[in-house]
Amino acid sequence: MKLAVTICIVLYTCLSCQNNAGRTIDDSVSIETHSLHYHYVGRGKPTVVIDVGIAERYTSWQTIIDSVSKVTSVFVYDRASYGTSEPGPLPRHSKQEAEELKSLLNTAKIRGPYVLVGHSHGALNMQVFAYLYPDVVAGMVLLDPSPKGWLLGKGFPELRQMFEDYTHGLLEQSQAIQDTNEEALRAKSFLETLYSEHNELFNQTAKQLGMITTFGDIKLTVIAAGRPNSLFGEYAESYQEYWIEESRRLSEMSSKGEFIVVEDSRHHVHLDAPGLVIDQILRRVR
Repeated sequence: MKLAVTICIVLYTCLSCQNNAGRTIDDSVSIETHSLHYHYVGRGKPTVVIDVGIAERYTSWQTIIDSVSKVTSVFVYDRASYGTSEPGPLPRHSKQEAEELKSLLNTAKIRGPYVLVGHSHGALNMQVFAYLYPDVVAGMVLLDPSPKGWLLGKGFPELRQMFEDYTHGLLEQSQAIQDTNEEALRAKSFLETLYSEHNELFNQTAKQLGMITTFGDIKLTVIAAGRPNSLFGEYAESYQEYWIEESRRLSEMSSKGEFIVVEDSRHHVHLDAPGLVIDQILRRVR
């Protein structure tokens, strides 16, 4: 009898551990025009959905994914042409990418509500996502999003020229690839995607962001980096101050908005201050 009770206790304990550990899905699914790769881990609602900066992979978020997935489910993915995802239709502006993310979530049967987490370019996509689908958004955590005012042509024309020169370089690199093997074609499509994402920042993406005047009462945290980027030369200090102020204004677009400056962080806040990012995500989950 004692042996039977002991076995039951052990089995119950193992099943409980298995349930608490959640589940992991790593898959690629078609959203009609192309397939996208995603990674889903954990259990619970709301689901934390992460979108990354330009030319980055969600693997750099592993520390945050591991921590947050102990509390709720986490969904990360590769945008079109990123990682193992297939190329998607051009141009690659935020509305296009937000709509593709929603199609991916629907196809993968990952239901809302969602807490949207975006860094840099990904934070722009998440703003457009929240504008298009506010009913499924429980909260947002935006990390150092590109300043909307600058994208709309307000100030720092010298930095815009620097940015446009870099963007044109991406186009030249893609055009220089003449090989037709699979690896070369993937590299070419990735560069074309990066070029389009960069190019649309001052075009369609900027216009889409300009249409957003409020996020209502969606819980919102905007986290700004405090350290200037030395690549901006003599404009680094003043541009960083402008960027921080633009992030502050963004936080005020929600009646439940909060703003944080991480003084010793560079642009990649999730790498320089992962603990703070985890805490802010979990605040919006609860």
